[in-house]
Amino acid sequence: MTTTAPFVASAASSAHASQRFDILPLDAPLGAEVVGLDLAQPLSSEDFARIHRAHLDHHVLVFRDQRITPEQQVEFSRRFGPLQIHVLHQFALAGHPEVLIVSNIVENGKPIGLGDAGHFWHSDLSYKEKPSLGSLLHAKELPAEGGDTLFANMHLAWDTLPAHLRSAVQGRLAEHTYLARYAELQARSPWRPNLTAEQIAQVKPVVHPVVRTHPETGRKALFVSEHFTTRIVDLPEDESRALLDALFAHSVRAEHCYRHKWREHDLVFWDNRSLMHLAAGTPDHLRRKLYRTTIEGDTPF
Repeated sequence: MTTTAPFVASAASSAHASQRFDILPLDAPLGAEVVGLDLAQPLSSEDFARIHRAHLDHHVLVFRDQRITPEQQVEFSRRFGPLQIHVLHQFALAGHPEVLIVSNIVENGKPIGLGDAGHFWHSDLSYKEKPSLGSLLHAKELPAEGGDTLFANMHLAWDTLPAHLRSAVQGRLAEHTYLARYAELQARSPWRPNLTAEQIAQVKPVVHPVVRTHPETGRKALFVSEHFTTRIVDLPEDESRALLDALFAHSVRAEHCYRHKWREHDLVFWDNRSLMHLAAGTPDHLRRKLYRTTIEGDTPF
């Protein structure tokens, strides 16, 4: 399928020298490591095209040892499309509204970032009319233990879905809402402030296909999550709940998943159209801080 406008190389990007780097598939159902590329340097159009293709092929790209600034992370992210600002704008990096601080650190009695991000399996911003194309997470401070991120391949989940479940979800729509488990999270952590009326207006429930088609590759993927999907439209509540529970359980089977163990200065870039992810958790006494940028995608179909 043809790529969309944000991927068209500019004359300026074409002028940059190419770098020598390798793309090494991980020993997992998804993912590849990009070795030898420095994202602090401007990317040539050829190098960017290789990264774009690898992202579509592998769904998660791991860039090791990236000593980049927030400005450089934003600049690289923007080459894939417009950036989205998280509804919890109080956790944005000062001077960089596009950068969400993901952190369990509390300073002067206040959390500096969103400390329970990823507590449930989800696809970023599936609760928006235009959910995220992809997210980039850059490690700034890592704990000595814990803090892993798990990814589930939703193309594989669809490809291996039993026939009776395929039949049950064909053509179905599901509702997604940011508030689905907000009160539950708020009750257990200091990272979920009361939302203003303006914030609630930004996250009105939306309806998306249960099975979406990737706009660039044409591959089908399940597009429901335990965090944001509340019901399947036009089904009785008990049937909807049972079907969603079956889809969730199938999606995150071990053979569909990759567990990322973070290293210092890792930048991880994943495709929210192809995957769900989950934060495995960090011990409360250990500090963790990462910077996230999120690229706007298309309306699912």
